[in-house]
Amino acid sequence: MPKGYQGMVDGGDNIVEVSWESVSSILQVGGTVIGSARCKAFRTREGRLQAAYNLVQRGITNLCVIGGDGSLTGANLFREEWSGLLEELAQKGKIDEEAVKKYAYLNIVGMVGSIDNDFCGTDMTIGTDSALHRIIEVVDAIMTTAQSHQRTFVLEVMGRHCGYLALVSALACGADWVFIPEYPPEEGWEDSMCVKLSENRARKKRLNIIIVAEGAIDCHNKPITSEKVKDLVVQRLGFDTRVTILGHVQRGGTPSAFDRILASRMGVEAVLALLEATPDTPACVVSLSGNQAVRLPLMECVQMTQEVQKAMDEGRFVEAVRLRGRSFENNLNTYKLLSHKRPDAELPKTNFNVAILNVGAPAAGMNAAVRAAVRVGITEGHKMFAVIDGFEGFARGKIKEISWGDVGGWTGQGGSILGTKRTLPAKYLEKIADQMRTNNINALMVIGGFEAYLGLLELSAAREKYDEFCVPMVMVPATVSNNVPGSDFSIGADTALNTITDTCDRIKQSASGTKRRVFIIETMGGYCGYLANMGALAAGADAAYIFEEQFDIRELQANVEHLTEKMKTSIQRGLVLRNENSNENYTTDFIYQLYSEEGKGVFDCRKNVLGHMQQGGAPSPFDRNFGTKISAKAMQWISKKLKETYRKGKVFANTDDSVCLLGMRRRNLVFQPVAELKNETDFVHRIPKEQWWLKLRPLMKILAKYKTSYDVSDSGQLEHVAMHSPKEAETGAI
Repeated sequence: MPKGYQGMVDGGDNIVEVSWESVSSILQVGGTVIGSARCKAFRTREGRLQAAYNLVQRGITNLCVIGGDGSLTGANLFREEWSGLLEELAQKGKIDEEAVKKYAYLNIVGMVGSIDNDFCGTDMTIGTDSALHRIIEVVDAIMTTAQSHQRTFVLEVMGRHCGYLALVSALACGADWVFIPEYPPEEGWEDSMCVKLSENRARKKRLNIIIVAEGAIDCHNKPITSEKVKDLVVQRLGFDTRVTILGHVQRGGTPSAFDRILASRMGVEAVLALLEATPDTPACVVSLSGNQAVRLPLMECVQMTQEVQKAMDEGRFVEAVRLRGRSFENNLNTYKLLSHKRPDAELPKTNFNVAILNVGAPAAGMNAAVRAAVRVGITEGHKMFAVIDGFEGFARGKIKEISWGDVGGWTGQGGSILGTKRTLPAKYLEKIADQMRTNNINALMVIGGFEAYLGLLELSAAREKYDEFCVPMVMVPATVSNNVPGSDFSIGADTALNTITDTCDRIKQSASGTKRRVFIIETMGGYCGYLANMGALAAGADAAYIFEEQFDIRELQANVEHLTEKMKTSIQRGLVLRNENSNENYTTDFIYQLYSEEGKGVFDCRKNVLGHMQQGGAPSPFDRNFGTKISAKAMQWISKKLKETYRKGKVFANTDDSVCLLGMRRRNLVFQPVAELKNETDFVHRIPKEQWWLKLRPLMKILAKYKTSYDVSDSGQLEHVAMHSPKEAETGAI
């Protein structure tokens, strides 16, 4: 429905039927293709009466509304009035009694599209992650110019009533100060901020970044503007200070991989909710909780969202933060932990030494995780040690104390600054034990992928022989492959997914001038098909070949046939992703040659192996934020375990629950003993036995016009069913 509610009121050509082809190629387009408009008419009963008439004329009784709390409140009111509106239309003779009976009920499902992430009940609203990408791109650009100038930058980001964007971008770039509406600074903040900035300058830090949400206020409810902050810094400190107002840049650009997948999942869940709706079902809104799509009563969420504003108007800011939800609260707590170092005299002294190392292949976000661990550890009173080059470096004694200032500016750096190796500890056990003893290491934090997990299993098995390993150990999953058991997400996978999606977008663009071309793209991931499957979903691919779902020559043939059919339509290009280890015989070359031969005269083929570019580049906002939060939580667990296992002047921990992996499980971050995860692991193929994202396979195939059924709700209302037949053609549109 073009132009939102305005289109519904105006009717006519503003309500059009859409076909499969008409929504093709819009996945990578920012903004809204069907348009959106604020509509005064819909706020009046007269306007809603006209809208009801236009819907009844076309037999529409299911509405899916994508918007903010205003749009969703309007939708709910429309639904409540529906029967009254129909009766009024009948009295005026505009519709007959039969139509009143036939269209007696209006079903409504909401999806929240708002870059501010200001809607209660969902961890993320559609558009927020893409807005963060725009903000972080600007911050990263500023950081490079700042290498040559000593400058202070004041960045104003959107958020009239909600500080989410400001808060998360401050976390993701390690900003020196952030101003948000929900957390006004204490009296005298001007002095505290200036002291912090001058300390930075004294420590030879070239760049200060201050982030201001447009709705920022002080504790007297007076606005704190970016200009006011700039003037303060210039007057008090005389620093060269620039203001950058991001404005509508934040709304623009192409959607991130996260947003594309989130919106696709939400869209499916919304349609399923409409199909299952009865006249008694309250209007619901589709939300994200942790890693799950859930349905929540629309008006409860709207009321909670309004409660937040009320609490802020009345100065109840602690309450406002709580109402914003768990995700917002966690972000704020993590920011408070990491942003300001208390003077050494005020820090507790625990006399514990904690070592941190990276293990496995580099993953974007590892450095953000190291930074968070070091700073939280110092705040908790521990001495922090960095191990260079993984277990191999550990054995060689490449270990040094690391301070608060040493990790400044690490959040935006890709790869692993500490250096990382895939080497496992088994052959170095004695040397590592020596280093643990020499440096008096009382706890270990390992940030890495599958090798890190295997490494912890080996160290815990070696406890019988070496007392040095009887200390708390925790692992934070970081690998582009996202193949670590015990966690739905690993640090680095989101960045890799964005790289794959960007590349696919460019490849599709290159095909727009060349008619009838199919691209075969090989992704990383070892035996884990996460990147290929989710990349296919985010890029709108026709097929994704993965190890977890076996395929044979008949399926390849069916896909070729479908692509041949597709070339006869207006969408004359195809995109196929293949995970590197999906099948040892059906290699990327084999599939390329098969498609080239079978497509002769209809389409030609190109192949592209993405390789190590998937590991590189600056980490995405999600990976910076996830790495920071999960690592801070892991460090707090270490502190707790150190206190629990300290007896008679010595740390001694030899139970299973003192060697844990911290992972995202559905809606929660959970510490799980690595010994218990053994049963969930396919060690031969280095993947978890069960992987949550496989349930999104049918969704990818349906969106690619693959004949399959998705009789499943992501929120678990229904169970998945198999394909109609085991070898149906994977087909579709990009």
